[in-house]
Amino acid sequence: MSPVSPAPFRVLGIESSCDETAAAVWDADAGLLAHEVFSQFDLHRAFGGVVPELASRDHIRRLLPMVRTVLGTADTRPEALSGVAYTAGPGLVGALMVGAAVAESLGYAWGVPVIGVHHLEGHLLAPMLEEDPPEFPFVALLVSGGHTLLVDVEGVGRYRILGESLDDAAGEAFDKTAKLLGLGYPGGAALAALAERGRAGRYDFPRPMLDRPGLDFSFSGLKTAAMLAVREAPLDEQGRADLARGFEAAVVDTLVGKALRALEATGRARLVIAGGVGANRRLRAELAEAAAARGARVYYPRPGFCTDNAAMIALAGGLRLQAGERGGLALRARARWPLDQLAPPAR
Repeated sequence: MSPVSPAPFRVLGIESSCDETAAAVWDADAGLLAHEVFSQFDLHRAFGGVVPELASRDHIRRLLPMVRTVLGTADTRPEALSGVAYTAGPGLVGALMVGAAVAESLGYAWGVPVIGVHHLEGHLLAPMLEEDPPEFPFVALLVSGGHTLLVDVEGVGRYRILGESLDDAAGEAFDKTAKLLGLGYPGGAALAALAERGRAGRYDFPRPMLDRPGLDFSFSGLKTAAMLAVREAPLDEQGRADLARGFEAAVVDTLVGKALRALEATGRARLVIAGGVGANRRLRAELAEAAAARGARVYYPRPGFCTDNAAMIALAGGLRLQAGERGGLALRARARWPLDQLAPPAR
């Protein structure tokens, strides 16, 4: 008799921490089999930002149909799953509870283990979804609307915070400056697009905290400098583009400078870029050039996996489930959850 092939190790991932509803199926051998993301931008645009109650209600409406879609695309029956992973935090508590309730209910009904995943761990591991994933250890620059962190990553759950923002996150500064320029929501991508048409050199904003040692960030002063520039004189369309270009250059120079400093401090040769701001083309290009000049290599997920998605949650949860970690039936939803509180997978 021919040997029986082992059953595939497949995990359903669910993401609902903020204003994206997402589901995905990840296979330990075949990689990502299916993923779907629905962004609520249109729902929240009229309010200029995310309305938590509306976000939660929309997750309720969309999650189960999305789960059925990804299971069908992955040609996977529920009983063939090895587990369900969901985002347990940080994020909007109501939105997190929707994902947790759906995941725990499905896991109980299907008889498969369920695990809550740290949202930022998902971002840190997202480059491993690509064809040429980084190996441990590496330094990660995680930049998003809510977080700006430099992390030394030695393995799953083995994270050491090297530096973080003392006030606004980089993505938050992008969004607030975009609002000053009259750009719509979400502002970060709109500001980056406007900066493409800007002229370099007209606005020379400060590069915060690059003139002092350490790996922490601060972007509130840069945001204030942009606000004063806007108030100084009326801006025409080219002036707005020039200001956007100057602001983006200041943020990118700061992030690049701190990332290179982190590589030097740790002696690492690999740098991972994660989070929504990681999709910024100028940041990617300048980091790749600067890292190559010092013999390091930069890894980042495709732009669609820089923003919130369930593929990274399925991957992060799958790696922990493979290592033997299991969650209980209790719903886990944490609005705040420091990354350095995580531990390696526990059996």
